[in-house]
Amino acid sequence: MKIIKRNGSEAVFDISKIIAAITKANNVVDSTQRLTKEQILAMADQVQEQCLSRGHAMNVEEIQDLVEDALMASGAYEVSRRYITYRYVQGIKRTNNTTDDRILSLIECNNEEVKQENANKNPTVNSVQRDYMAGEVSKDLTMRMLLPEDIVKAHEEGIIHFHDADYYAQHMHNCDLVDLNDMLQNGTVISGTLIEKPHSFSTACNIATQIIAQVASNQYGGQSISLTHLAPFVDVSRKKIRRDTEAEMRELGIDPGEEKLSKIVEDRLREEIKRGVQTIQYQVVTLMTTNGQAPFITVFMYLNEAGDNQRLKADLAIIIEEMLRQRYQGVKNEAGVWITPAFPKLIYVLEEDNIREGTPYFYLTKLAAKCTAKRMVPDYISEKKMLEYKVDKNGEGHCYTCMGCRSFLTPYVDENGKPKYYGRFNQGVVTINLVDIALSSGGDFDKFWQIFDERLALCHKALMCRHNRLKGTLSDAAPILWQYGALARLKKGEPIDKLLYGGYSTISLGYAGLYECCKYMTGRSHTDPAAKPFALNVMQHMNDACKGWKAQHNIDFSLYGTPLESTTYKFAKCLQKRFGVVEGITDHGYITNSYHVNVREEIDAFTKLKFESEFQQLSPGGAISYVEVPNMQDNLEAVIAVMQFIYENIMYAELNTKSDYCQVCGYDGEIAIVEEDGKLVWECPHCHNRDQSKLNVARRTCGYIGTQFWNQGRTQEIKDRVLHL
Repeated sequence: MKIIKRNGSEAVFDISKIIAAITKANNVVDSTQRLTKEQILAMADQVQEQCLSRGHAMNVEEIQDLVEDALMASGAYEVSRRYITYRYVQGIKRTNNTTDDRILSLIECNNEEVKQENANKNPTVNSVQRDYMAGEVSKDLTMRMLLPEDIVKAHEEGIIHFHDADYYAQHMHNCDLVDLNDMLQNGTVISGTLIEKPHSFSTACNIATQIIAQVASNQYGGQSISLTHLAPFVDVSRKKIRRDTEAEMRELGIDPGEEKLSKIVEDRLREEIKRGVQTIQYQVVTLMTTNGQAPFITVFMYLNEAGDNQRLKADLAIIIEEMLRQRYQGVKNEAGVWITPAFPKLIYVLEEDNIREGTPYFYLTKLAAKCTAKRMVPDYISEKKMLEYKVDKNGEGHCYTCMGCRSFLTPYVDENGKPKYYGRFNQGVVTINLVDIALSSGGDFDKFWQIFDERLALCHKALMCRHNRLKGTLSDAAPILWQYGALARLKKGEPIDKLLYGGYSTISLGYAGLYECCKYMTGRSHTDPAAKPFALNVMQHMNDACKGWKAQHNIDFSLYGTPLESTTYKFAKCLQKRFGVVEGITDHGYITNSYHVNVREEIDAFTKLKFESEFQQLSPGGAISYVEVPNMQDNLEAVIAVMQFIYENIMYAELNTKSDYCQVCGYDGEIAIVEEDGKLVWECPHCHNRDQSKLNVARRTCGYIGTQFWNQGRTQEIKDRVLHL
């Protein structure tokens, strides 16, 4: 069994240290109040058993809490007092250098908690370490100076989660929809250099990747672009290639005829499109932003976004086809083996023109299915359901991409009465722990709703801290965002405040653990018809709170199905600390994301998607559903059947499969998760290689694909997943 030391590094659990600590406290009390040696050993054994039952690597503070509890429970009050006093004094001595220790252990790659915080960051790389170092300083400033004490306390206890505290000290926002169309058509400025409208598709792709990198370095969440904004440059290249080809033929004295000339032009155009898409694919994967990672970028593929312009739609289809083909192929790792990249995330819109055999673009849907079966993307948005869900004040439905992995804007109509999505953003997220509310209520429904309202008020206060941190930010803080078109074209020195109100941007109330909350309060999963009404009431209550806050502040608060990555583990540990191990509720190293069906629950893909669609509709600020499937590369008909079901029943969903590779023996099946000394580790089932640096493992953990491994809680969640198909 492993423990996490105060500096974040791992160590083997040593019961002798518990015995020694209790003995020291025991030796300084009156002999009449001392524990016997047998009592001390029994107490240490009890603490060890409790640590083992928690299902995760305990940190030193958690173990010391268990020791205190054991001393008090045994009636050894004087020994307990001495132990607590000693612990307090030592804590005071450490106060001044806690952040220093964490940073130093991080640099030496010993800080397990930080190393496993983000499955898309390699913590051994200098640029990542630099970002983490800055993050540790920012978190320290945030918790000591910038946030109210009650918010900090609630965050530390896992009652709420104040997301991205490592970026809060700066005036940065969460995620956005980049207005690539404006920047390409009207020009932009990158690093002080004027970038004019491109004269070819390949140049447009190159500029797009530069924009992506600049945007990623000036915010901390995901971003999305649409291929529709690149499609007009296909015809620009077509005309340019035709002129050049005609000139070439004249110079050679050749008249190939219109049919042959057109074929040469289209062949050359296809090659340029291939190069342009390759630029996006490879630059996104290889770019390193100032955050120490590849940009969290989503690419949107929506044929109907081209409207009635058939030429534009046909050109967009060519780009989509090339994007899918290249993603299916993958990228080569250092050994030259084709593997699954984490980025860009792809979203493919299912619509009337591509959903069934015989429709004009069904060939793209079949290619998308093939790509999903091998590489886990694209994910799927149903145009049909989104038009039902995303209705503006004029009564018109709209289909558009999320910002990154799942954060959705709410419908917005500008001063000219036109819908606007690109150029908008999210101000930030605070998540409420629904499981903690349930356990705090002790199962009393009246108390549950009372505590719920108190916690919502706390979230409201924390969200206003986020909003006020952005308020007053000058456009000069991030010119690419606020001055040069990514999100706005404000003047130099102009505050961004007008973009924070009136629904232009959103701010998100996240939630986690609906399953466990419902299970504790009703004794049933929320999939049970008897418990489902309670779960829906919980969702509606949070929506009502957002509606009230919006009316109060003229800020677009929106309910968001939080994509907990490392926090699912943090919440689980906090719940165990506060409430102990409660069977079926806190007896795992994770809690369930948002409204999702618990990963251990046996349910088929179609029932799961249909059930979750009701909850997705109640998460207007963002949500995604998934189904866990085996290797489907030889059963694409089943993949397409799921896609067609998504189109008819749910707005946004994905299929999770596995895509792994062992660099030691060449095994390309599923890399296994095994237990060793109380810790979960990844192992090749063929050669038993456990060296993570020689394993390529890709799993979807929170909308995005992760490739840098995960903390113990998330690893257990991945191990526990049952197949839905």
